[in-house]
Amino acid sequence: DGPVRRSYTIRNFDRAAGTIDIDFVVHGTEGVAGPWAATARPGDTLVMGGVGGGYRPAPHAPWHLLVGDESALPAIAAALEEVPKGAQVHAYIEIADATQTIDLAHPVTWVPRDGAPYGVTLLAKVLELDLPAQPGHVFLHGEAGMVRELRRHLRAHGYPMSAMSISGYWRAGATDEMWRAQKRDWKQQVDQDEQTLTSHACQAMPDVTAMRSNV
Repeated sequence: DGPVRRSYTIRNFDRAAGTIDIDFVVHGTEGVAGPWAATARPGDTLVMGGVGGGYRPAPHAPWHLLVGDESALPAIAAALEEVPKGAQVHAYIEIADATQTIDLAHPVTWVPRDGAPYGVTLLAKVLELDLPAQPGHVFLHGEAGMVRELRRHLRAHGYPMSAMSISGYWRAGATDEMWRAQKRDWKQQVDQDEQTLTSHACQAMPDVTAMRSNV
């Protein structure tokens, strides 16, 4: 059957030393990667595949919005290192509590859950943001329910998909295998959101034909 596969962000690559750094979230004893990371020792064997995903922060974007929980923290951390100094950055990262912050390349708004359900506090915090009229470059990854709600919010404000990298990494209450089985349904729900938004936008547009006939 081959090895169990998981996708992770390479946090750092040291070509001279021939090493890479990968950050893991270890939460409990279930799953595959977390328990493995907690017990990994020198000499353990890893089978590594090719690079996936193509997100990189656009260097000339008017502003950047990066949102995620611990599962997206390595990717956000790596992305922030590529955002030019002085760029306008809004970064929101959900963590378990205030003791879990780390130093990053740009200022970050840390959003402690403090026992709240995953994504709830983060969603509320980002919804408070006064979004600029001009779309920036968006990275939105993490718990699927939170991602869907914020995706709908951004699309309702007219932000194009071409300016956003969006993914539901996982779903609260589901193992990775369960989430893989559920993800098709989630994508269908997201597609339905898109159809609803498109329908409302068309209904809100003036009747161009009628306008021309009155000219």
